[in-house]
Amino acid sequence: MGNLHLVDHPLVQHKLTLMRQKDLSTKGFRQLLNEISALMTYEVLRDIPMHEIEIETPLESTTGMVIDGKKLVFVSILRAGSGILDGMLSVVPAARIGHIGLYRDPKTHVAVEYYFKMPSELDERDIVVCDPLLATGNSAVAAIDRLKEYRPRSIKFVCLLTCPEGVAAMQAAHPEVPIYAAALDRQLDEHGYIVPGLGDAGDRIFGTK
Repeated sequence: MGNLHLVDHPLVQHKLTLMRQKDLSTKGFRQLLNEISALMTYEVLRDIPMHEIEIETPLESTTGMVIDGKKLVFVSILRAGSGILDGMLSVVPAARIGHIGLYRDPKTHVAVEYYFKMPSELDERDIVVCDPLLATGNSAVAAIDRLKEYRPRSIKFVCLLTCPEGVAAMQAAHPEVPIYAAALDRQLDEHGYIVPGLGDAGDRIFGTK
């Protein structure tokens, strides 16, 4: 489906299956989300820019390739995006962090912004937007709309689950933004939730209802 990249590594799929189970504890859900997010980061950043530096090994001088973590920004769509953020930071702890606060209007499903805080000089940075679920796509589209105002060097979107409706919404609004997901589920239900899905990710992360 266009720019959709499914991360089908066996460990990712194994952990996702465990996360879907309704009787999984809040602690277990958080831990698995942290682990699966870290694993997905390797695929999401496969083509991240690198540069060569000179180093000293215990035996001699040589050169090696490194990434510039300060040019990389992980943007969490609050509140559930914070669950993916922790796992990604365990892999790239030098990344800068941005937050976009959005809530979904329960009647219209339209995303409403209430918070926006980003690092400076976004035009020089590569951005990875994270949110566990790409359902209607409204929040993701709204977040990327705002980020594009700052003309970042690149934007990617990473989630655990998506569905055809969410992918279609993203590709209609931002066809050049790649989507990384662990699974493409069947559809949205009448309430705008992904099915079979894993429930409300924010509630399961934070133990709320």
